[in-house]
Amino acid sequence: MTHSCSIIDGKKIAQEIRASLKKQISDMAARPVLAVISVGDDEASRIYVRNKEKAAAEIGMECRSLHFSNTVAEKELLEVIEALNKNESVNGIIIQQPLPCHLKTACLVEAVMPCKDVDGFGPVNLGLLQMNSPEAVIAATPKGVLRLIKSTQVELAGKHAVIIGRSNIVGKPMASLLLNQDCTVTVAHSKTIDLPALVRQADIVVAACGCEKLVKGDWVKDGAVLIDVGINRGSDGRLCGDIDFEALAGRDVWITPVPGGVGPMTVAMLLENTWRAYKNQKNIL
Repeated sequence: MTHSCSIIDGKKIAQEIRASLKKQISDMAARPVLAVISVGDDEASRIYVRNKEKAAAEIGMECRSLHFSNTVAEKELLEVIEALNKNESVNGIIIQQPLPCHLKTACLVEAVMPCKDVDGFGPVNLGLLQMNSPEAVIAATPKGVLRLIKSTQVELAGKHAVIIGRSNIVGKPMASLLLNQDCTVTVAHSKTIDLPALVRQADIVVAACGCEKLVKGDWVKDGAVLIDVGINRGSDGRLCGDIDFEALAGRDVWITPVPGGVGPMTVAMLLENTWRAYKNQKNIL
């Protein structure tokens, strides 16, 4: 029997989420407000911020961009964050990463009030996620990945999930999310021995290590769900992920494309987190 891979269309799912948010926001007297703090001239960061501004405007949410030079003092940023924390019109605050090396990212992220930490990167929200608390604000990329996995309608309980990458932004919160879904979770990284053998056991693979086409076709078993978080510039100049998408074209797997998979979902989940923060702060059920 001939099989072909099933594409998980993150762009389409994200559009559906944004349409739902737009409808809900249109009924509000005041618009939700997201504040984005960015520092320096990183081109990727500028693109990400523009994407967030555009997506917010499309659903009727206000996005206030606060941009600072590479030489900004940490004390000044902490004062800005404190002012945003106290500003009742601001519902969500994110700090665009990466930051220049003279700034302590963890210190700045921790300064954001947990109820306005719509990135979900602060220690309070990460701890609540570990506890499987419904109060946790879940980091946008892992939250979007879980939504993509669930779109396949594959039963998660008991499945073996392998996450490649152990970052605080994706890998670690992703592990907590999947554990909370009753998966058996393995977190792999650069020191993992015999990664191919480990991936061959996986029912679910989340690749988030930033290594061009690391996961080969013969690493993957039939029926697996493959979520590619990586965004790399290939030797041919084209964008590609951490999974060798072309090598899996004829295989019986679920897979996200790059681009058009996780990226649109990350932005949609950030907007959803901001909408949830707005409702909680306004005591809207």
